[in-house]
Amino acid sequence: MERIRVLIVDDSPFMRKAIERMLIAAEDIEVIGSARDGQDALDKIPQLKPDIITLDVEMPRMDGLACLKRIMAEMPLPVLMVSSLTQEGAQATLEALALGALDFIPKESSMANQAILQIQQDLQEKVRKLAKSPRFRKAAPAPPVAKPAPAPPIYLPRPGISKPAPAAPGTLANSPMAELLAIGCSTGGPKALQDLLPAIPKALPVPCLIVQHMPASFTGPFAERLNGLCQVDVKEAEHGETAYPGVVYIAPGGIHMNYRQRGGQIVIELNPEPSNTIHKPSVDVMFQSVAENCSRQVLAMILTGMGADGAKGMEMLKAKGAHTLAEAEETCVVYGMPRAAFERGCVDQVAPIHEMAGILRKHFQI
Repeated sequence: MERIRVLIVDDSPFMRKAIERMLIAAEDIEVIGSARDGQDALDKIPQLKPDIITLDVEMPRMDGLACLKRIMAEMPLPVLMVSSLTQEGAQATLEALALGALDFIPKESSMANQAILQIQQDLQEKVRKLAKSPRFRKAAPAPPVAKPAPAPPIYLPRPGISKPAPAAPGTLANSPMAELLAIGCSTGGPKALQDLLPAIPKALPVPCLIVQHMPASFTGPFAERLNGLCQVDVKEAEHGETAYPGVVYIAPGGIHMNYRQRGGQIVIELNPEPSNTIHKPSVDVMFQSVAENCSRQVLAMILTGMGADGAKGMEMLKAKGAHTLAEAEETCVVYGMPRAAFERGCVDQVAPIHEMAGILRKHFQI
């Protein structure tokens, strides 16, 4: 069995040891070394050749952000940040994700509380998925003969689910035009949204609801960061507020965002229930609330993310006639959520993230 090779970078000996203990408990993961700061890591990467790095943010001599910039410029490879959940930690982590880090784990969880088993499982799973990210996958050598044109995508509906009619190549169904845009994403989502949303004109004629898996302390700063980059207004959603065209609403961490109609207007409802979901907020919960309560045409998108959250909800939306779009594998950090939706047979069109803004502009005629 080929094991995933990990380099741990942290100035705290306790944290280095704690992360190592959690990783080596998995048979398919090997910790090949550790570094005490960013410069130490840069010196060791060429020698150790890790598959993935866990990288602390605050370190002496060279911090995590400075180190990350050098890694992405000189020797690109998957990086998982180890981040504080404070306001300052959230800002630094969001900057790291914009610079090329793939995801983060919370340092506040100090590996000594009752959730230790869950933290260990999450860390191991993120290392497995991110080490194999399509973004860093080495391209195979080109064959000497030209390959035939790829066949159109094959939809694989589950038993009992009718097969949707695929949209024409390069287009998304545009009749009738959607009156609501709903987006779900997880691992890799912050960078994907940062690539997508700034390319959408201020004249977006519909509200946009977004669920991004993220801690409660991160969603506010994330919305503020996007608002400074975008033509559309971006804000963290609030309970009971009316959703207006041209505004993007980010679901707060730790609570579900639901769609409601009241007096002909779209109203956002924040609710802790259901409490048994893997993620809170959940893409499935948001999509299902739209499917159950929306009398308008909807355009639903699933972007990069680990797991299957959103696939069931998109299936419900598609059954109600929604237009559906999923991110292509080649630009996903983790091709989990889009794959799950595609395999349910509820995706009209698959497209790389850099083409999605153009698809939206064409659909909404802006």
